[in-house]
Amino acid sequence: MNIMNVFYKIIAKLIKMPANQFHPLVYIGGQPEFGKNVYIGLFSEVNAQESLVKIGDNCDIASFVSINVADSHKKAVGLAKEIERRKIAIDNDVFIGSHCFIGGGVHIGHHTVVAAGTIITKPCEIPPYSLVIGNPPVIKEGYYKNDSSQ
Repeated sequence: MNIMNVFYKIIAKLIKMPANQFHPLVYIGGQPEFGKNVYIGLFSEVNAQESLVKIGDNCDIASFVSINVADSHKKAVGLAKEIERRKIAIDNDVFIGSHCFIGGGVHIGHHTVVAAGTIITKPCEIPPYSLVIGNPPVIKEGYYKNDSSQ
């Protein structure tokens, strides 16, 4: 074990980060479902508290990504009594770039790329082979379909 892994484990223990299969400094809340060959980068979170997050096979989730079923803004300003929670589904072979946010009610189709810094706060259905960019997100459907040069 190298010195950085020892350091990460010490920090995770100090901040009481629960252990997970990815990295000591990845936060996993609730009981999300992970497919095979899933990678989640440093300082990312997958929050499935009181709802469901399902991530398919061969997904690559970069560092500093938040995948979070909960939306508490309406409760915080007095417009709701409960935190709103919605399911999140990420199909097989999806890449999510660094510093992205994926909120409740989002379904990302297979072979899709979510570009770094993209913020998806509203429930939506992203078709397979799409490229999703920005805030608000722009969805380019079929961007990766049948084109191995990209």
